[in-house]
Amino acid sequence: MIDKSTMVVEVKGKEISYNLFEDIKHIDENGNEYWLARELMPLLEYSKWENFNNVIQKAIIAYKNSNKDDLYWLPEVRKPIKTGKGKKEFIKDYKLSRYICYLIVQNANPKKVMVALGQSYFAVQTRKQELIEKEYENLTEDEKRFYQRNLTRKGNYLLNQTARKSGVKNFDRFHNYGYKGLYGGETADDIAKRKKLRYREEILDNMGSDELVANLFRISQTEQKLKNEKIKTETDANKTHYEVGSKIRNTIKELGGAMPEDLPTPEKSLKQLEKENKLQNNDK
Repeated sequence: MIDKSTMVVEVKGKEISYNLFEDIKHIDENGNEYWLARELMPLLEYSKWENFNNVIQKAIIAYKNSNKDDLYWLPEVRKPIKTGKGKKEFIKDYKLSRYICYLIVQNANPKKVMVALGQSYFAVQTRKQELIEKEYENLTEDEKRFYQRNLTRKGNYLLNQTARKSGVKNFDRFHNYGYKGLYGGETADDIAKRKKLRYREEILDNMGSDELVANLFRISQTEQKLKNEKIKTETDANKTHYEVGSKIRNTIKELGGAMPEDLPTPEKSLKQLEKENKLQNNDK
């Protein structure tokens, strides 16, 4: 099967990747993905907000006619900008779900190359997301753990790549700053001791799905913040990781959720489950 999210097409002698749409994706405090209209606009080759806003209004009408769940709606936000005179002003923007982006590109000018590319991308990815969500609901807790653990591995790989470009050399210290922010001061070693793990046993393999989701959010948001703010020193990168972890912790607290350190440790690590699965398969 071809993964269209990584496809590259050639336009006017230049290679354009579907990943351009992934590069401007954001994740909110609840783990929901969204795009900002002001960032999507130039990517779809629109230079004037008035013209692009007309496309958004058409998408709103299409949305209302589709009877979709409120989860897919688009909230209006105010984005701060600095004028030529140095004053701060706020301009209108929208947080767009993947489905709303799909409706926007369907109502945009199809003669624009990036619009055509966006139509293909959001159609494929929207359908893929629907299938993933439906399948995820039917998974057992251990299956959800494997799924989320795989995502955290990929997320940590990307985070490490970005952190290296941001000047990080001591990665153990860098990751501990993130853990300390999310776990109220606990380092990776503290978490391992609390969970009563063996020496060098991977803590992420000993988390439930909810705890893994919180850490995945910490990882993805830190990676985005390091990129967006163009951080170039190890000290600032560590500080950023701690701040992101702390903000996620505060959000969990405000929502009345369980603190990460209060979530139960599964009886079996994912490595134990993997070994058991291999033994079962060998016996067949």
